[in-house]
Amino acid sequence: MSRTDGAEAGKLKIGDHWNVISIIALSQNNPLKAVAEFVENSIDASARNVAIIRGKQKNEYYLRITDDGCGIQDFRYVATHIGDSIKRKLKVQGSGDIQGEFGIGLLSFWTIGETLTLTSAGKDGVARTMQLVKGNPSYAIRETGMMFAKPGTELLIHPLLPGIRSISAEKIQNFLASELRDRIARSGVHIAIIDHTTRRELVVEPRKFRGRLIHQLPEARCPFGEIYVELYLAESPQEAAVGLYKHGTRVIADISRLERFARSPWDSRCIEGIIDASFLQLTPGTRDGIVQDEVYDSFCVALEPVEEALGALLEEQKRALEEEASRQLLNRVTRAFREAFLYLPEEDYSWLAARVREPRRAPSAGTSSQSSAGEASANGEGSDYRESSSRTEEQNPATHASESSSDSQGDSENAALGEYIPEPNPKQSKTVQKSFFEFAGPLHKLMISPSSSVIGTSERRKLKAIARDRAGRLIDSGIDFAWHLSEGGGALDGINSPYAEYIAPEEPCVATIELCANQGDITLTATAIITVTAELIKRAAGMGSAQRRGLPGYTYKKAPGELWRSRYDTENAIILINNAHADFIHASRQPMTKLRYIARLFAKELVLANFPEASREEILERLVELTLYTEENLK
Repeated sequence: MSRTDGAEAGKLKIGDHWNVISIIALSQNNPLKAVAEFVENSIDASARNVAIIRGKQKNEYYLRITDDGCGIQDFRYVATHIGDSIKRKLKVQGSGDIQGEFGIGLLSFWTIGETLTLTSAGKDGVARTMQLVKGNPSYAIRETGMMFAKPGTELLIHPLLPGIRSISAEKIQNFLASELRDRIARSGVHIAIIDHTTRRELVVEPRKFRGRLIHQLPEARCPFGEIYVELYLAESPQEAAVGLYKHGTRVIADISRLERFARSPWDSRCIEGIIDASFLQLTPGTRDGIVQDEVYDSFCVALEPVEEALGALLEEQKRALEEEASRQLLNRVTRAFREAFLYLPEEDYSWLAARVREPRRAPSAGTSSQSSAGEASANGEGSDYRESSSRTEEQNPATHASESSSDSQGDSENAALGEYIPEPNPKQSKTVQKSFFEFAGPLHKLMISPSSSVIGTSERRKLKAIARDRAGRLIDSGIDFAWHLSEGGGALDGINSPYAEYIAPEEPCVATIELCANQGDITLTATAIITVTAELIKRAAGMGSAQRRGLPGYTYKKAPGELWRSRYDTENAIILINNAHADFIHASRQPMTKLRYIARLFAKELVLANFPEASREEILERLVELTLYTEENLK
């Protein structure tokens, strides 16, 4: 060290030793961390069994920790060498897996209770006790007078501080399971927590991460030592964190608390696990901090490849989750529209109409064995709901796939939605027998399709009865139906079958059709309303069966600053949704609000495509009609 003229130099000295000891003793601000320090002392002493006992004696709470380790050989050395632990010398000599090095662990009892009493047998086999009192610089060592000293060490703290009494056995168990995870696993020590106040006994098991282990991470190489990385994709993102460990003991519960790691992916709450670096220098007082020297800087650099790989993995995981969520959302929207179409006339929405197949309906008394080609399908019952496919277009990384509708895939999807597929021809294949769960149960729900329609004067409207069990399966036999016109003009044809036809009068009116279904002791009723009018919304020419399509898919297109919410791409049969629009951002805050918002965009685009030459008033009327019946079925 160079000196300048007139400068005075020397060595630092402690002015008040007791004041320094008090500062060290009170620097541990976490009582659970102090308990972990005591358990670590037992593990360092090669203990195989450790017991942590909570209890109450003479109206005073106490905490006792016992082990069967090698014990304390020299009480006087422990009391007079604060800050100079013998474990540091043992580490230099390479003596096993030892964690302690500062010689200040016992002083942390100040954050737990008033008095610390240590009992252990020395090399001569004589059991002795040492007592320390909070706020008192003195110590006392006495022989216990026991004829046969027990192996190991007993630590007793009493009475406990008022704020410590609320620390339950479960809290101690959970903290030690994470704090000493690898030390417990490597040493095989058995740690039991006995709570006399609640009469419970718990065992501390090393914490097990329940997420999916991340494989093939790049190796973290550091010139100062080895870095062990064990990370998982978390199942519970809200509680996930990556802990920083040293020699198997947790130093920091969440590495993102460090400024260098206060960013993604460390603070994403999607990654959990441990990073163990034995060469890091801990802050001696609390032992829950890192000295940010050149060693720490090298450690941060070594983790950069791991951070980059985790970022790419989370981005891929995010895209996969978004695509899966979008598929589920599209399925929910599609099912809601399919249910809505049961309430609406098929010819009014021929752009979305189905290719009709022969229904799988067995003839029975009171039922018909044939269905008309003009009848609407009940969520696909009696028909293959959609014939054509919806294609997706790659707009951005958040592309959402629509449902596949090839002939082979369409049948499987329709079956999954409860749709009826026609029976195979017995001449071409063997008869397929239903399994037990494919048979419909008792009558639970009844409806008329369409339940609301508008027709012109003197026109006809075909109606269909749809009966389902509690699980939504179609009931195709064993039900007696009865139709009647309860209100309005006109007439009904076929009043004792699953199908009926309403004949409108020559004058406008509103007709109410009622349907009664009986199955044994079960009776249900349903109604349909038909508006007979002299004015109808004219459909555009060329919107016939040749242009009928299935429900489109959707994808996001980020268009900030543009006012459009959605657009329909007719060439690819897909709806583009502007996910940068303020309404979309607002709706995305709540899952159900987002679902309703996308369903309304679907309704808007479907109405515009289905009624291209309608007036503004007519389009709005149709929009209200479609959204009414769709949102009722959103789940």
